Amino acid sequence: MKTRTNLLRLMVAMAVVAFASVTTAKPTAVPKDLLGYWTLDVDSDEPAWLRVSEVDGELQVAMRLYVGPDGPYQDARIEDDRLKFTLRQRKLAKGSKVNIAQTVDAVVKNGKLNGVISVTRDDEGATKTKHFTGKKSLDAPTLAPDLSKVKFGHPISLFNGKDLNGWRANETDKKFGWSAEDGLLVNTTPKTDFSATGAFANLRTEAEFEDFWLHIEFLIDANRNSGVYLRGMWEAQVVDRDSRMQGLQGVGAIFSRIAPSVQAGKPPGEWQTYDLTIVDGHVTIVLNGVKVIDNQPVGDPTGGAIYTDISAPGPIYLQGDHTSVKYRDIYLAPVVK
Repeated sequence: MKTRTNLLRLMVAMAVVAFASVTTAKPTAVPKDLLGYWTLDVDSDEPAWLRVSEVDGELQVAMRLYVGPDGPYQDARIEDDRLKFTLRQRKLAKGSKVNIAQTVDAVVKNGKLNGVISVTRDDEGATKTKHFTGKKSLDAPTLAPDLSKVKFGHPISLFNGKDLNGWRANETDKKFGWSAEDGLLVNTTPKTDFSATGAFANLRTEAEFEDFWLHIEFLIDANRNSGVYLRGMWEAQVVDRDSRMQGLQGVGAIFSRIAPSVQAGKPPGEWQTYDLTIVDGHVTIVLNGVKVIDNQPVGDPTGGAIYTDISAPGPIYLQGDHTSVKYRDIYLAPVVK
């Protein structure tokens, strides 16, 4: 009898220990070499980036493929040192009834990030895969620069008003709607909706730049949309004052990242002026003579970015696949190191 009692006590004790180990188990630790910001090279040629962080012991993952969402992804997890999560479901194409899901599986080995994106359809179509590699990119400084101590070089003209010398299409397989007309940089396209991409090409400078001040003037009609990307990564939104796009998506904003402090836009069909300064990962925007963003951290690349290494130089990039738009008086003064 005593032996049976001792055996029962032992079994109860073992159960308590087992229960305690289950209830106190911690999530799989995030590999330290996975943490940080990665610029990705995807074999589909889609610009992409990935950020992995740990906040209060919780895994947080943001990732963007060109014009898609950037998360955070709630199902992100670590399994056998591999990062796994699912990008948000989207339509196969505009007007399509077919949904696709993209699952990401990535791992760091010997300091190199390798991953695969599996693309599945809900109509039982074939699963496709996209392979990518990643390069760790340095984050911008967190401390805002003292702009009073920053020196700028002599402004250079990026558009001569006569031709597109110094500019080229970003997408060589799309229709080219850009031209120089009467001193204006004009983009003509019949597209009138705000969907993410279209059949017409965007435009970029041949030259690439680090930190700078950029002056650019634009004319946008009602229900039209464009954008000026700084270093090909951060979009200063181009719409009119009365656009349905406001706040984080409105004129004066770094699209989806920083809202303007005040509405300083003009009505559709009037010329507007941007003075855009980016220094040490911080942006200042003066719209029509009014400072609407004051030396704020610009964050990770916005949707539609064509460059994703936030520590590297990049071009001035103008949206032309959305709708028609006109630009003029484009000047850039680089920061003197």
